[in-house]
Amino acid sequence: RPARATTSGQRLYEHALALLAQADQMAESIRALSRAKRALVRLGCVDSFAATIGPQLVRGLIGRLHRVRMCSGLTPDLLAQFQNHQIDLLMATGDASNDAAVARLPLFTEHYLVALPRDFPLRRPGGLQELARSLPFMNYSLRSTIGRQIDGYLRARHTDIEQAYEFDATDPLLGLVREGLGFALTTPLCLWQSRHHATAVRLLPLSDFHDPGRPPYPPLTRRFHLVHRSGEMGALPQEAADLVRTAVRQLQRDIRATLGLAPDVLAVDS
Repeated sequence: RPARATTSGQRLYEHALALLAQADQMAESIRALSRAKRALVRLGCVDSFAATIGPQLVRGLIGRLHRVRMCSGLTPDLLAQFQNHQIDLLMATGDASNDAAVARLPLFTEHYLVALPRDFPLRRPGGLQELARSLPFMNYSLRSTIGRQIDGYLRARHTDIEQAYEFDATDPLLGLVREGLGFALTTPLCLWQSRHHATAVRLLPLSDFHDPGRPPYPPLTRRFHLVHRSGEMGALPQEAADLVRTAVRQLQRDIRATLGLAPDVLAVDS
């Protein structure tokens, strides 16, 4: 007394501890796999992202997920769906949420360009306000983040430009520019989405324009983040962000070859 394990009992006890530890590891591994290979993941992104980078993102997630649902539309609508837990991963621009429980991963940044009719006689140097006197300005709808960003940029420079037309989508906007009916500010993703029009218009950086007595127009950029709820979905948000960055690097090469744009109009963030 007290009772003590025999030599055989001690060996059995040591084997039992090892087996129990392996059983715990097995259970945790299965739970992790179940969390990783979710039944359904809902992605949200603006239309230009869905049309250009969305296919590569979904292709990269196949095999990692049972089902993927991609929703596209205007940023304010997508943000409301994310906040209502109707979207799991959101590819957003600007400040998507001030919620401390929401995490953001940087993806890429694109520079706005001026799209003009190919044969429009452009006098240099000149400003956008001067251009608008002879060619109507066409903007994205002010319901959209991109439309409000462009409008804010022009107003900050005290540029009194009447917005002749507004569009929710790039196709009709660039179609009218192509036909010589106006000019617009747009981004590489939007141009690539509507490249059947983009190859037939003239694309210039904002720095090519300046008002008399003032420096050239400063750059205007649109930065994308992957937004997700902290502590959810394990490593999936980071893996999705890596897939997006890889797709953007390929897109850099494509738009340079097809549209002749400088490589720095689209930059991967890390």
